[in-house]
Order: sequence, then structure tokens, then C-alpha cells
Amino acid sequence: MNWRTLATLALLGGALLTGWMLWSQRHPAAAPTTGDSPPDYILNDFELIALDAEGRESFTLRAPRLERDPDSRTMDITTPLFVIPAREGSQAGAWEVRSRTGWVSAEGDEIRLRGEVLADSRDASGRPTRIATEQLDVFPEAKRAQSPVKVEVTRPGLTMNGHHLVADLEGNRITLKDTRSRYENTAR
Repeated sequence: MNWRTLATLALLGGALLTGWMLWSQRHPAAAPTTGDSPPDYILNDFELIALDAEGRESFTLRAPRLERDPDSRTMDITTPLFVIPAREGSQAGAWEVRSRTGWVSAEGDEIRLRGEVLADSRDASGRPTRIATEQLDVFPEAKRAQSPVKVEVTRPGLTMNGHHLVADLEGNRITLKDTRSRYENTAR
């Protein structure tokens, strides 16, 4: 046998082996599923008004993107702005709450905000209040918010830093643990 015949047989064997390997990998085994379904709907650049059980406005949501999970019926939101209105007859103003991401429960009774969270409102006399944190859970129907992480609350003449915020959004009352406060005289 000459060397050309051996080279031809070696090349033919290599081609058959390569073809068989490609053919066997043509239908790879299915990857295990995680149970995550694609969103059943996606909203872009929208405004949504959620109503409570009595048909009153619970909150308004504006955002560039929302995705709803069909299994859990929860919503994931990119850079949301939530407006939580004051109840009728309340002396406090509405709360505007912004963050990098948001999550809304299937019933709409819990909102989880994460990343650069800012919540702004005005009290009965028009003085502003700002809450700044990285994590805030809001319960719009109960007009309550809470955060277990570091929080900064500012009002004219007052800056409070602490942890474990509990806020009555309707009464504009805020409690913090491990608080450090700084007062500034604003009367001039």
C-alpha cells in the first residue's frame, strides 16, 4: 500500500468521525427547566392606576417597562414612579416614590422597591419630607412603608439617619431605630 492510499483512508476516517460527532450533538438533551415562564404581557412607557377593593385609587404607576409573570401574577418594573394618594380628608399629601426596580404582588397590596429609593411628600403645612434608602416595602392600601436597611429622612431643619424604618404614610409619621439626628436652624 502506498502512502497516498493510507492518507486517503485516514482523511476519510477523520471525516466520518467528525460527521458522526456533529450528528450525535444535533439534538442535545433538553436542559432542566427552572419553572420560569416568559411574561404573559409587557408594557412599555405606560401609566397604570390600581384600585383598592372599594374602587378607590390605591396607587398610580408610571414606568418605562413592566413584565407580568403568568404563574405568580406578580409584576417586575424598571425605574418605577409610584404615586400613593392621601385618603380623602387626610391632611398629608400624596407620596411619590421612585427606585431603580420595583415588584408588585399579585393582589397589588405590596410593593417592593430596590435601588436608589426616594420617597417624597408634603405634610399638612406644605413642608417636604424625603425618605432615601436602598430598599423600601410599601403597603399602599394600609398607607404604610417599612425598610430594614439604612435610611435617611430629611425635613426642613432636620436630617435623621437610622435603620428599621416604619412609616405611616397617611399621617406622615416616621419611626427609625438606631437614629442619629442633625438639627439646623431654618428660621432667619
